[in-house]
Formats: sequence, C-alpha cells, structure tokens
Amino acid sequence: MNTSFWKAGHAPTLFAAFLYFDLSFMVWYVLGPLGVQIATDLGLSTQQRAMMVATPILAGAVLRLFMGALADRTSPKTAGLLGQIIVIVALAIAWLLGIHTYTQALLLGLFLGFAGASFAVALPLASQWYPPQHQGKAMGIAGAGNSGTVLAALFAPALAALFGWGNVFGLALIPLVLTLIIFASVAKNAPERPAPKSMADYFKALGDRDSWWFMFFYSITFGGFLGLASTLPGYFHDQYGFDPVKAGLYTAACVFAGSMMRPLGGALADRIGGIRSLLMMYTCASICIAAVGFNLPSAYAALALFVAAMLSLGAGNGAVFQLVPQRFRKEIGVMTGLVGMAGGIGGFCLTAGLGAIKQATGDYQIGLWLFASLGVLAWVGLHGVKLRWRTTWGSAAITAARV
Repeated sequence: MNTSFWKAGHAPTLFAAFLYFDLSFMVWYVLGPLGVQIATDLGLSTQQRAMMVATPILAGAVLRLFMGALADRTSPKTAGLLGQIIVIVALAIAWLLGIHTYTQALLLGLFLGFAGASFAVALPLASQWYPPQHQGKAMGIAGAGNSGTVLAALFAPALAALFGWGNVFGLALIPLVLTLIIFASVAKNAPERPAPKSMADYFKALGDRDSWWFMFFYSITFGGFLGLASTLPGYFHDQYGFDPVKAGLYTAACVFAGSMMRPLGGALADRIGGIRSLLMMYTCASICIAAVGFNLPSAYAALALFVAAMLSLGAGNGAVFQLVPQRFRKEIGVMTGLVGMAGGIGGFCLTAGLGAIKQATGDYQIGLWLFASLGVLAWVGLHGVKLRWRTTWGSAAITAARV
C-alpha cells in the first residue's frame, strides 16, 4: 500500500474504527459459535437455535439506521462511544444474572444488535477522512472488522467448554472495555463532515434506484458472509457430527478467509473497478455454494468450498463499499445505514431460513441452492446496470476512482 494512502487521511482514526468494528463484530456474532452449547442446555430445536443466532443480526440491521442517523446528528465518535457502552452493560448483565430461557437469549440478542450497528459508525468515521481514490482501501481496512467473527468462532466454543458458555460473556468484557478506552482516546471526527441528514433524506435516498441495487448487492455479499458464518457451527455439527469446538475451528477458517479478503477486495476494486470485481465474486461464490448443496460426504471438501465462497463474499463486501462512496459521497452516512441494514437483513434471512429449511426437511440442501440462485440473480442485475453506471457517475470525468 503506497505512502500516499497513509498521508491522505488519519491513520489513528482508521485503526480505532477497525478495532471498534472488530470487537463489536466479535460479540455481535458470539451467539453463533455458542449456539450448539446454548441450545443443548436450554433444550432448543434447530429452528429455535437458528432464530437465537439470527436475532442479533436482525437487531443490528434495524439499529444501523438509528446509529447511522445518530452519527450524522452528533458525530461518528459520539455514536460509537454510546453503542459500545450499551453492549458492555448488556453483556455484564447477561454474565452476572445468567441466561436461563429461550426468551432471555433472544433479549440478549436484541441488545447485541448495537454491536452489529457499529458498521454504520465505523465506516463513515473512516471514510470521511479519505479522498475518492483511496475509498476502497480505507473502507476495506475499517470493514475488516469482520475478522471479529474469527475471534468468536475460534475461542468462544473452547472457552465455553472450559468455563461454561455464560462466563464467555464476562470474558468478552475485558477486550471490549480496553477497546472503549482506545477508541475514546485516539479516534477523531473528520474536519469536513456532511451536514446532518433528516429522515426525509433517507426516504429521498430510497427514491434513487441505485440505492436499491446497492442494498441488494450487499444483502448477498455481506448477508451471505454473516449468514454462513452464523450457520456454519450448527451446519458442521449437524452434517458431520462435529463437537462444538471442532465445528468452531472449521467455521473460524471460513470466516477468517472472508474477513481478511474485505480490505483486499477493496484494494482490488480500486485497481480494476468495483463492478468487475463484484462480477467475479458472485460467480465464484454461487458455484461454490451450489456445489456444497450436493451434501458432500467429505467435510474437508465442504470446508474448501465454503472457504472459497467466503473469500469471494468477503472481497465482494470490499468492492461494494468501494462503489458506494463514489455514487453517494455526500449521502455516505445515510447510505452506509441503508446498505448496512440490507446486509444485516440478508444475513438474518439466510441464517433463519437455513434453520427453518433444515427443521422442515432435515437437510440444508434446498437452502444452499436458493442462496446460490440469489448470487446468480445479483450477477445478472449488476451486469445490467454496469454500462449506465460507467457512463454516468462512474465516468472518468466525474471520479478518479475505477468503477
């Protein structure tokens, strides 16, 4: 990464945005790796387990609008501090009082949604410091906080086996409090920030057809990444009989691939264009997910295909947010909230849908094939708009970035 990038913005804020996003994603996702253990202790069905895991995803999706508006009205840093405090308090209560029923697990999931809403704060906080030609790298680095899912998948099941899954919530408080201190100390709001947006601005943005395209594209890339990450612990347990720790290790490999590819996907989109990048990513992801749907007898083969799919979806996340600031630079706070909400809703639908299909049919096959079909639909839609985008807001006369 060239030196001009590091001189173009504010590196401490970029680091703080990444760290905040990373640890927030860790706790937003933590019910996924713990799902098998919690479901066993609480006596939950497959569908209830899926709904418990999906609840933070849906809550995070809806709260992204609120947090995005709060970041606009006050500042990204203020919104980030508030979101972190709410999550810390919720986890502390869950740790001290315990989770004893399905309803209590769902209630915790609702509050963990504030961690998922960090997306609508961390990305504008970083983006507003950087010029158009560096948006892919900046948004990719800040968005690499997806890697927090790796930490949860890797350590949560093992810690639960050692100390009990309830104590995992208490242990998570340690890095969260440290992150809050660092964020409060080094993060700074950009000197040039867009004017605050009203609800009318959100409705105005929804009146632009391009916003709907971006919401759809991100619901497949980010929704697919998060939905698979949340489902895979249960998938490897159900499909191959893995214990929670082994299922967590397999899942960690998949989510590591996806999260690490986000900044690389943004950098690739800066180089070859976001549209071209996304077309390649949708192709690869759809083929891999469709292949897994044939119920492969080998867990290693399934792992390899899931890793390839997550690499593609992770890179796609970076590519989408290389394009969004080019099209909606003045409305980046609004669009980050809307597009992020769509991604969360996509993740909720995939997680809950796969669980419901597994409960009804005893198999994940139909659900995986339906998701692969949506990837194909996204490819067709993107191919259909690429000429218009490249000759209007994406033309060389409008932006220095590759579209």
